[in-house]
Amino acid sequence: MARTRARVQAMRPVMEAIQAEQERKRQARNFAFTEDRIARSEGDEREAAILRGRDNHRFDWDASVQFANGTYAARAGWVCRPPEARSGVPTDIRLNAAYMTGFRDGGGDADDLFDVARRARNAADRPTPSSRSTAPRARARPLPSNWPQPSDTPRPTNWSRRLLILGAPEAGMLSPATADGSKALVTLMPLLQERPGAEQAALVVVCAAGFLSVTEAIAGVVALRTADGVQRLAADPVQPAKLKALLEGRDFDEILVAAQGLYLDAVDAHAKLLPLCRVMERTRNSVIQQKAHFRIWLDRGVRSGETLGAGHIRWGKVAKGLTARLGEFTARYVGKAPGRGHRIVVQLQNGEAAEGFVTVRGDRLQPEILITNQKHLRASMAASLRAFGGATRFSRPS
Repeated sequence: MARTRARVQAMRPVMEAIQAEQERKRQARNFAFTEDRIARSEGDEREAAILRGRDNHRFDWDASVQFANGTYAARAGWVCRPPEARSGVPTDIRLNAAYMTGFRDGGGDADDLFDVARRARNAADRPTPSSRSTAPRARARPLPSNWPQPSDTPRPTNWSRRLLILGAPEAGMLSPATADGSKALVTLMPLLQERPGAEQAALVVVCAAGFLSVTEAIAGVVALRTADGVQRLAADPVQPAKLKALLEGRDFDEILVAAQGLYLDAVDAHAKLLPLCRVMERTRNSVIQQKAHFRIWLDRGVRSGETLGAGHIRWGKVAKGLTARLGEFTARYVGKAPGRGHRIVVQLQNGEAAEGFVTVRGDRLQPEILITNQKHLRASMAASLRAFGGATRFSRPS
């Protein structure tokens, strides 16, 4: 026990140094993130106040945040409520002092009886952020880098009304050597080509030469390697005309950007040229997740003359037998079939088999599906639910 206590005492300075270094890195990251948002004209007045607290009062990150909270409360006409008053528990005196400093800098006076009424009147006379003539904020839509990842919530869309923007690596136009030896090349074109009807979608490839059609990209593309290349594309007066020509005469309901890194930055630089659609998404994160996101997007594609059920599929527990629900339908894995294969049964809410459903093409849907490979279980269950969701029940079983 004595040796254990001695080891703890000996390690304490090391652990304290590690914690101090982690705290220093956390604050540096937070300040750097805030500075970047301000530099890109994306930060609000609260983030600007955080940097003023650091620069003018030498506050650390936590104190700068409280300084910004106090400044914002004073300018918005709110009652003075330091952290201790809001939480009701004793708080670090340093944070309370930072809040009060920001409150005074924002024009607040906690000792004035009419302070709240005066500041509330002044706040009502102040112009709203949207009415201020601050520049250079010319953007009124989120950049593609801020678009959400694909999900199965949006309704299925006809392939002819879908736009896919691919980076050169995702389009499979670059070899590993051409792509600067990247180990994370994601080739999505084979997944797209095996989907019926996908040839009707509009495809655009972005590379060092700018925006190209798929046929132009096949002839050979150049990789984007530096941020200077992105800046060159952003300032190139030819790119808007090229992108406009690629999209001319088409109406879109969905856009998917499957590009990462510098290629995504190049798309961001020309975001104002992209059409506004009801669904705008992008793939992200690791190679496996990018492919998973792309498959979700592919599953929402519909050929001309077909209908699919829309909505989020809710999955049940595998331990009790995998189930999936969409609307009134439930797809259930019922085990192996006699001989070889695996059985999936589609049922209604009352537990009956989904008999008598017909697609818009007149094909009768069978409530029992047989698959040979269990790895395709989830995909087959989802496809069957979508098919039944878009079908019509013309007859009931006798």
